[in-house]
Amino acid sequence: MEPLLLFPDPAPPELAQALDLGGYPWRPVGDESAVDRQEPPDGWAGAIVCADQNPEAAFAVCRAVRKRDVPLEPLLLLVSGAQLGDLELRDDLFDDFMLTPFHPRELEARLKHLFWRTGRGTRPELIEYGDLVLNLETYQAALSGKPIDLTYMEYELLKFLASHPGKVFTRETLLSRVWGYEYYGGARTVDVHIRRLRAKLGEEHAGLIQTVRSVGYSFGQSRWGI
Repeated sequence: MEPLLLFPDPAPPELAQALDLGGYPWRPVGDESAVDRQEPPDGWAGAIVCADQNPEAAFAVCRAVRKRDVPLEPLLLLVSGAQLGDLELRDDLFDDFMLTPFHPRELEARLKHLFWRTGRGTRPELIEYGDLVLNLETYQAALSGKPIDLTYMEYELLKFLASHPGKVFTRETLLSRVWGYEYYGGARTVDVHIRRLRAKLGEEHAGLIQTVRSVGYSFGQSRWGI
């Protein structure tokens, strides 16, 4: 996927983090002259323009994006509540807008809708279960938009379990499917990683991974709710 154009430069930390967790590549621009100068060889996938801090420069970037021979879309505009009245005569400069401060899940939902509506870009491959999101391209995990610091094997174990919600796996099956047939660490390895995962998921979400007595572990519920 080509990068999203992101204004301003430097990018707001909360926006940069949300895009990274969602697996959306991005490149910041500092003003309208950088729209063409910093454009990647395969073009921009779209644009996100933050107008809440420097609206004059932000709308200049929007105009630069829209006046091209082939206007860049989609363009998501971020504004404060006090700026809503300024949008009435500028609705040709953006495809959608979002108020700041924003929630990462709202940003993800709006981007998915915009890409679907315009037919541009591709959505990163994700595993989503409630507030939990695993990005299969960047090996990142997040809960309610906040990153979870996982080791490689913790991530692989959580990914495997979350890919099969409601299904019960023995420790031996998890060892062979996640660690590989050549791993001889024993069932204790699975128990240790499960305990660490539950701790990192936190008290509210630790119950996503259930212990099935005398069998093994399962994650969440199946799509049938059983």
